[in-house]
Amino acid sequence: MFYSEKALESFLAPYGIWAPLLFIVFQLVQVVFPIVPGGIGCLGGILIFGPIMGLLYNYIGICLGSIAAFLIAKKYGRSVITLLFKEKLREKYQNWVGHKKFPILFGIAIFMPIAPDDFLCYLAGTTKMSFNKFTAIILIGKPLPIAIYSFGLEFIFRNLVSFFT
Repeated sequence: MFYSEKALESFLAPYGIWAPLLFIVFQLVQVVFPIVPGGIGCLGGILIFGPIMGLLYNYIGICLGSIAAFLIAKKYGRSVITLLFKEKLREKYQNWVGHKKFPILFGIAIFMPIAPDDFLCYLAGTTKMSFNKFTAIILIGKPLPIAIYSFGLEFIFRNLVSFFT
């Protein structure tokens, strides 16, 4: 299914107008439960819906998922981070939590396409960062890394497919 846009389109065709909503929910869920690599969803969005709508659906789903992760961590604290993420990752960013410039560090990391965004959204929820500040950083900071990630993976995917066909 991931080797052909036609196959992806035919997979989603039965869902009609609900296909974008299902995809957005998929992106939201993959942030909240970081089991599936985010790149799969980003690539899927571009291949299924095209560059403009795919990027938009990626953005909406990932932003909603990021906000959900933040709110979950606000409610349940560090225990949810312990449950979902490996100790090595937690230890790497532990010193950020008490840092007075956490919002700046978080904002810079969110602009980077290779940062562990899902984890950082949960981590932000364990700090004193306000919901409004978090949401502003996510909404402003996410478009560029999502675009780089989505189009970069799409470029690699198309070149690999053309190499093997």
